[in-house]
Amino acid sequence: MDLTDSLVLEEKLHNCTKEELIAKVKELQAHNVQLRSIIQKPGKHGGSNKSNKKELDFLKYSSRHILLRILYLGWDYKGFVVQEDTSDTIEHHLFEALLKTCLIKDRSTSNYHRCGRTDKGVSSYGQVISITVRSNLQPGNDNVDEEMNYCKVLNRVLPNNIQCVAWSPITNAFSARFDCKSRIYKYYFPRSRLNIELMREASKKMIGSHDFRNLCKMDVGNGVVQFVRNITDITIEPSNSSQIANGYTIYVVTIQANAFLWHQIRCIVGVLLLVGQGKEDPSVVDELLDITKNPRAESIQENWKFVVNGDSEYSMASEIPLNLFHSEYENIKWHYEKDTVRVVLEKLYNYWTFTAIKI
Repeated sequence: MDLTDSLVLEEKLHNCTKEELIAKVKELQAHNVQLRSIIQKPGKHGGSNKSNKKELDFLKYSSRHILLRILYLGWDYKGFVVQEDTSDTIEHHLFEALLKTCLIKDRSTSNYHRCGRTDKGVSSYGQVISITVRSNLQPGNDNVDEEMNYCKVLNRVLPNNIQCVAWSPITNAFSARFDCKSRIYKYYFPRSRLNIELMREASKKMIGSHDFRNLCKMDVGNGVVQFVRNITDITIEPSNSSQIANGYTIYVVTIQANAFLWHQIRCIVGVLLLVGQGKEDPSVVDELLDITKNPRAESIQENWKFVVNGDSEYSMASEIPLNLFHSEYENIKWHYEKDTVRVVLEKLYNYWTFTAIKI
């Protein structure tokens, strides 16, 4: 940067408001964190781009394409997908573990796909990725019982709230995203004084193929310009059927489809909760699905707020109770290792115990 550029920049900064300057500082801080995570040497002190660790020669090993089933509690993360301005994502920690354990050489050559991209605060018991990893077996040996325990290897270095629970061998052409047959999301909420029957009546109107542009957040920037999705089933039931129904009973909305739009689940639940509160009639779903009558001309994209007939405004439900619960694939045999699953369950139980005590 020469003197002229420096003076121009200084003048622009002088003209910024306090809020704009704070935003710029935060942006630079986030960028610095990202850069440090890229160049910093793993270890106690870091700061060096040299490493005493001998680099693994991947040419000496065979490889195999696999599915990994991932469990994570996303409440403290910025979402699943890696982002430029933060390292606090599930995918970032997952690839750190894959690299640290030398299961992959780098991301660009790993033939990686994810089943779905969950947003900030959203959890999953059924996220699935496909990736090509290092194998301990010789070429031609497909005996999975002799293969390394991929879940155990990764879980040793992953955070306790991000864990692998199963894996499966697949062909090189198989994709966790494009070969997924259906996805199931669950949304948990207390019954309180909600009218569950009215919520069920409203939810049934969404089953089938509909244009859901009024029940999602537009994602045109990522090329999404078609908003027809086929919801195969929606149920609203107690999370534990043995519970005595009262205001504290936890209910769960279960929604199944082949694919979903950005924030579609949270928008749907936001409307259902209004129906349950008696603030809307179940027929409002017909209005929202009628794109001829309501072509989303009055929508506010930033926070997904939609106005119907000029007097009803809907906002998305919270992300915290949302869970990508299951991803369905055909002809996949998942391999669970008993001790690995036991350790994962112990970690979850400990997490639940301390959370319950805090409450």
